[in-house]
Amino acid sequence: MRNQRRAIVMASFVVFFWATVATAFKLALGGMGAVTLLIISSTTALFVFAINLGINGKLLKTLRSLIDRETLIRSVWQGALNPFIYYLILFKGYSLLPAQIAQPMNFSWQVVMIVLMAIFMKQKIGFKQALGVAVSFGGVVILSLNNGADSSGTLSLAGIVLILTSTVIWALYWMLKIDNSKDPAEELFRNFLTGVIYLLIVYLIFPEPITFGTPFFAAVYVGLFEMGITFILWNKALNIASDRVIITQMIYLAPMLSFIIINRVLGEEIQLLTIAGLALIVSGIFISNITGKKELAN
Repeated sequence: MRNQRRAIVMASFVVFFWATVATAFKLALGGMGAVTLLIISSTTALFVFAINLGINGKLLKTLRSLIDRETLIRSVWQGALNPFIYYLILFKGYSLLPAQIAQPMNFSWQVVMIVLMAIFMKQKIGFKQALGVAVSFGGVVILSLNNGADSSGTLSLAGIVLILTSTVIWALYWMLKIDNSKDPAEELFRNFLTGVIYLLIVYLIFPEPITFGTPFFAAVYVGLFEMGITFILWNKALNIASDRVIITQMIYLAPMLSFIIINRVLGEEIQLLTIAGLALIVSGIFISNITGKKELAN
């Protein structure tokens, strides 16, 4: 029971900071491009993972593991998906859309993964899971029609496409890791190490100015609390929890809390259609998850 309480405290910390990152994305993107933001945040996260491994006496072992051909190949493609491709697409989408649209839209990745598993892994979808997917995508449609969320009166179609593409990339990343028994701390370090290398190459070809002040500190914040510390704590919370269901369901609190922060810090007026769209997305995910064990079959 004591471990469960510790897990809930850790998860609460994670949920709070994940609720703040949509605002941090917008603050950073207000003064720098997506590539620059991702280099700063990914490098920050890489240092966090390195420190974590060093404290646990695993850093040298993790670095040596890259000599293994299979480990290196896995790190190369995983690092290409996350952080390189996923976050570049996500950040570019955020730069084109209000945070209140991009954030809940990106949250739909969980139902996207159900669809991808049905297509590529031949997993059958039961009626209630199909209903959950339909409900969530209904929420995405409502968000896409919520032109009043943008001061221009029109939402960027390119931004919507980019955010939805990011959900596919993120779902694909986790789908390919379903049967992976590797240490998540070690794997995240290797992924971000290769990801930072990709980013440095891109930055050398397409350099962008680095803006210090609020955008820079927001980018560091993203590295600490979107990519770094929170992932370590989330994995630890899941590992020590006696009831993982409670921990995983706490993540549903993040989007609504995020709306409050978006409104207070960015000054976006949260629209009723935004709330309705998020409600449908979360409801669809909930419907899919509570029936998944019963109805998902090989």
